[in-house]
Amino acid sequence: MEKLYEGKAKIVYPGPETGTFRVFYKDDATAFNGQKKAQIGGKGVVNNKVSSELFRYLESHGIPTHFIRELSEREMLVKQVEIVPLEVIVRNRTAGTFSKRYGVEEGIVLKYPLVEFSLKNDALGDPLIYDDAALGLELVNGAELARIKELALRINTLLKEFFAERNLELIDFKLEFGRALTPGPSPKGERGKILLADEISPDTMRLWEFGTGKKMDKDRFRRDLGGVEEAYQEVLRRVIGGTA
Repeated sequence: MEKLYEGKAKIVYPGPETGTFRVFYKDDATAFNGQKKAQIGGKGVVNNKVSSELFRYLESHGIPTHFIRELSEREMLVKQVEIVPLEVIVRNRTAGTFSKRYGVEEGIVLKYPLVEFSLKNDALGDPLIYDDAALGLELVNGAELARIKELALRINTLLKEFFAERNLELIDFKLEFGRALTPGPSPKGERGKILLADEISPDTMRLWEFGTGKKMDKDRFRRDLGGVEEAYQEVLRRVIGGTA
């Protein structure tokens, strides 16, 4: 089947139903805007299954997403959306680029969850962008930006609770949102509605084990810590099994 799009971690194909896409998760791993590349065995399966489970969980708590259902171990069916060209980062502790940018140590608990926006542009290195610039460049309108922030903070609360039950602390994570392109089942339809899109997986979040501080996410690959496949599989086991 003809590819519609291939990114660093996923391939998008036309879906079997009108208004849908098939998303195939690859084992390819990249870091530092593609400067570091490798393959992590089984990563595509883990990310598809973890994302599917988390989308279902969030939907059950009132978060609108593009997720429809799993198609296979590596594929999910999603609603067609127009991706908003912003990466939305929610931070609960200092880590990664945030610590480097402001010269602070990792692990400091932030007074309240912090929402950042980056321009979704690999060629520019996904630079940080402030609200007025996103509005001035017409990447979003005011209502969309407010809705995205509202959803991001609600998602943070839900995911923190979900992972805490599995002895994992949610340090930070990246989200992407899209505008629905097809009508929905309600009389008003869904066109233009802001939906959570992309994925939610160990690729897009930092998870530290309570008590040990062990990193259970893509930082094991970024920082050459070893045990990458094992960490991904353990996150999957806890997400699906519901326990540590």
